[in-house]
Amino acid sequence: MTPFTSLFVPGTLVSHPDRPDWGIGQVQSNIDGRITVNFPDAGKQVIDARRVQLIPIFDD
Repeated sequence: MTPFTSLFVPGTLVSHPDRPDWGIGQVQSNIDGRITVNFPDAGKQVIDARRVQLIPIFDD
């Protein structure tokens, strides 16, 4: 797991760079770079952080 990937802890809000139609998802778990995210318009998705760089969403 890269240092950047370790930022995705449960509760972190993210978007998928190739699937903006999925909406803003919430990280459920991050195990060895396999990040489970619950997206409002796509449900639960397991993202391989070696292939997809999720975009963190920071609240103001």
